[in-house]
Amino acid sequence: MVTQRNISDGGFGGPELILPERSVGGDYEASGLSPSLLQYWQAIVRWRFVIIAIVGVCLALGLLVTLLTAPRYTARTQVEIGREQKNVTNVEGLDSQQEGRDLEFYATQYALLEARSLAERVARKLDLAKNNSFFAAHGIEAPPAAAGKGPAAMRLRERMAIDLLRRGIAIQPIRGSRLVDISYTSRSPELSAKVANAWVQEFIGGTMDRQFSSTADARRFLEQRLAALRGRLEQSEREAVAYASNKDIVTLDITRDAEGRSFTQRTLASADLEALNRALLEARADRIEAESKASSNSAESTPELLSNQAIGNIRARRAELAGEYAKLMVRFEPGYPAARALKQQIDSLDSAIAGETGRIAGSRKLSYTEALARERGLDQQVTALKEQLDRQRQDSIQYNIYQRDADTNRQLYDALLQRYKEIGVAGTVGASNIAVVDEAKIPTAPSGPNLVLNLGLAFLIGVTLAAITVLALEQIDEGIRNPEDVGKFLKLPLLGNVPMSSSNPLNELEDPKSQVSEAYFSIRSMLAFATNHGLPKSVAVSSTRPGEGKSTTALALAEIIGRTGKRVVLIDADLRSPSVHRFVSVSNAVGLSNLLIGGNDIAGVVRETDRRGLSVVTTGPLPPSPAELLSSERLREVVDMLLAHFDHVVIDAPPVLGLADAPLIGRAVDGLLFVIEAEKTPRRAVRGAMQRLRNVGNHIFGVVVTKIDVSRHSYGYGYGYGYGYGYGTRYGEGEEIDTARPPA
Repeated sequence: MVTQRNISDGGFGGPELILPERSVGGDYEASGLSPSLLQYWQAIVRWRFVIIAIVGVCLALGLLVTLLTAPRYTARTQVEIGREQKNVTNVEGLDSQQEGRDLEFYATQYALLEARSLAERVARKLDLAKNNSFFAAHGIEAPPAAAGKGPAAMRLRERMAIDLLRRGIAIQPIRGSRLVDISYTSRSPELSAKVANAWVQEFIGGTMDRQFSSTADARRFLEQRLAALRGRLEQSEREAVAYASNKDIVTLDITRDAEGRSFTQRTLASADLEALNRALLEARADRIEAESKASSNSAESTPELLSNQAIGNIRARRAELAGEYAKLMVRFEPGYPAARALKQQIDSLDSAIAGETGRIAGSRKLSYTEALARERGLDQQVTALKEQLDRQRQDSIQYNIYQRDADTNRQLYDALLQRYKEIGVAGTVGASNIAVVDEAKIPTAPSGPNLVLNLGLAFLIGVTLAAITVLALEQIDEGIRNPEDVGKFLKLPLLGNVPMSSSNPLNELEDPKSQVSEAYFSIRSMLAFATNHGLPKSVAVSSTRPGEGKSTTALALAEIIGRTGKRVVLIDADLRSPSVHRFVSVSNAVGLSNLLIGGNDIAGVVRETDRRGLSVVTTGPLPPSPAELLSSERLREVVDMLLAHFDHVVIDAPPVLGLADAPLIGRAVDGLLFVIEAEKTPRRAVRGAMQRLRNVGNHIFGVVVTKIDVSRHSYGYGYGYGYGYGYGTRYGEGEEIDTARPPA
């Protein structure tokens, strides 16, 4: 659908230009592609030959390299790396049990498999530095190992052998398992298998050596620590014993708990205090008993008296005598001699009983006195021992400090001694955590070079280089590639696009339904909106440089205007390279140059053509200085004279750059129609040409882009005809004729 939109003339003066508007992205939407993808496709099509050449060269180089490369053989061995070692002795090893479960464990193992130290072990074991066949298996000429060169040459060979080993080895962990593939590649199958197996064996040996080395280092460290702790333990024990001796602390019983801490249960002072305290208690009990006996008032009923046999005998005798005395008193008087004798005996026995009772009472008092003295003596001794024990307890604070220091040193010493013995046992009988699953076998078929892989890589490299090259060329190329480039970079309205013709475009102009004819008719329609009064009366057609299709555009525009019933005259003002007379097959004997030097014979210079409404004025004789001839006002007078006989005047002007003709011609007409070849003319050159035209006051109606190649789809989106952008080849002797030509 065509709508109306207003486009200014970009600041070059003149009325506002009203152009048909098309929805941006219409053809993108029709093709189902985004603008960015379509632009990339257009760039690929535009530079397709460059891309094909680069990719082809890369493929050829890949094929050549593959054919010239010597066959290589890869031997592969597989190992299993366990997270933990087999604990044969059930003795804890040096490393932490959780260390193997760290995420870094396997990464560390893979790095160790590629370490330079491992390559050095393999090179020494296989004596590769002295083996010339090893260097030959890698396509390297080994340096001479002459004896005259000394150890320097051998060191050089060793470094080369190590570097070759590291380049040939490949470590490939199997994802999700503990298995690792170790492969080695060289030109010799036997050497590849030999190195692969030696690599695994040396890796296991290196791991064992590191474990033994770490155990030996730990043992040496523990030996030093044990010696130091032994001295500290002896010193702390000496200090504890010396302090106890100075303070008279004699321990009778020392016990230790499960953690090795010492506890003093009994000392000599505490044992003495216990014994004296028991004796004091016994003495106090005896004293209380003696005191109880001594304080008793009646001695008749005391146990001593009752149990005394002598007193019992005396009392028995007295009882007998008292009985006899009682019998006598019945018959006799107290003065009876027998009675008096019995009475005396009874009194004597009473005296004996009284004396014995007094003696027993005296012994009770003596026992009490002795018990009291014994109790007091023991009480004094207990008090003295209490004071001594209290002093010892105060002194025991510092003694316990010495004792705890000795206990701590003893615990550390015992723990390190136990660890020292365990490490010795673990380091002696420890098993490796690496097991060989499959040993490397001698390969029977080469592993490389891989023709398909190399060609694939060459293709990828070629595509990458081609993409980089195309991007660079796209950045360097400043041609007009999209319709919006005209307004974006040139600040001018786009009047139309002309497709590349598959034949002579002048022949296609004869067919009103051809793409070229339709394109120029659209340009004429656009130009009708360039002024307030419609189609300009006089217009010049120019370009930046030759070969952009300006002469064809001038002829086509004049012919299209003539078809509308207007009388049009086409003036060939290119006084340096005329071409219109060849387009219409007329004589160039007289023409514009005759009018410019003062001639007024319009009828003599105007030539009728077989095209409807179209007449031409050729250049005539070529002047020696066209710029001087065009610099006068005569050209404007000639245009006015022609407008008196014709409805429109179209001038085919020379290119702008390098010449002064086009700016001079532009002053004599209503405005200029600027022709740009698609993708060829640099934007900088176009801007320079337009700046020259502006400097002399020329008015530019707009831009016509020519030579659109529809097959390349390189010019933005279509304009209703389904064509792209580009045309032009030379026809005849001078000016170009718009015919199809391949892009440069």
